[in-house]
Amino acid sequence: MEAHVSGLRRVLVFGFCVVGIWAAYIYQGVLQETLSTKRFGRDGHRFEHLAVLNLAQNVVCLIWSYIMIKLWSSSNAGGTPMWTFWSAGITNTIGPAMGIEALKYISYPAQVLAKSSKMIPVMLMGTLVYGKRYSFPEYVCTLLVAGGVSIFALLKTSSKTISKLAHPNAPLGYGLCFLNLAFDGFTNATQDSITARYPKTSAWDIMLGMNLWGTIYNMIYMFGWPRGSGFEAVQFCKQHPEVAWDIFLYCLCGAVGQNFIFLTISRFGSLANTTITTTRKFVSIVVSSVLSGNPLSTKQWGSVVMVFSGLSYHIYHKWRKLQRAPQKRKPM
Repeated sequence: MEAHVSGLRRVLVFGFCVVGIWAAYIYQGVLQETLSTKRFGRDGHRFEHLAVLNLAQNVVCLIWSYIMIKLWSSSNAGGTPMWTFWSAGITNTIGPAMGIEALKYISYPAQVLAKSSKMIPVMLMGTLVYGKRYSFPEYVCTLLVAGGVSIFALLKTSSKTISKLAHPNAPLGYGLCFLNLAFDGFTNATQDSITARYPKTSAWDIMLGMNLWGTIYNMIYMFGWPRGSGFEAVQFCKQHPEVAWDIFLYCLCGAVGQNFIFLTISRFGSLANTTITTTRKFVSIVVSSVLSGNPLSTKQWGSVVMVFSGLSYHIYHKWRKLQRAPQKRKPM
């Protein structure tokens, strides 16, 4: 009976994590797309200063992580000096800025799809730089993802979707997305080296350090000189208060989503988190197509399915490797 209750509780917690991650990041995607495509006020001006989203997100997550450390951590920041995050903070500032900037040039579904192909630069760097060899299933996954993204990029986008973009330019938009992935790869590698040097580093410590440096860099970039884009963004928000409210909700979704991700990883592992976030991206594309008026052709939907088939197979391959791992240790 106790095992049944424990299993039911575990299922309910997992469902809670799924709903939390989906709700936070799908709504954040809707807000991101609204801010990048909507015309505000009678004059019909666009909000061109999308980089301010990163600054606002940094500030909110910085405050949130500081509160969480004070409430839940048993030690002060796990002994991790904040200066160690300075280099990862640079790439973590530039990368997401490029990803958001891409929404001026390509649609939100295209951006989500391009950013889902993270395994491509990882495998390319591993093969070309480190001489690493991958299994046949991993190459199949990569080919499916690369082929799906390529087909989607080459297919003609609907005129309705193009009309909503600030500066339609597919090569530039996809280029920014792939640069975003490259910077993310460096950020992840640097974070791994920090946690290896300081094993007591918690997720909140990383969140605090990354957002502290991100706030500093973005403040310098946006307010470091008299004509910085930050001043124009503040002025735009004063003229159109709904923009400021959308930015606040965008940041709140990011902070709440991070909490659910940490909860998922701590209770169910990184593979479960990868599965939830991957399916969330697919749902985000569906929501964007249905609610935001970004119609996709049958061929484009085919390429979307192709990408997520590759991602799903990749998750399944990881799961199989995890299942086989204990069996290999038993004879020893």
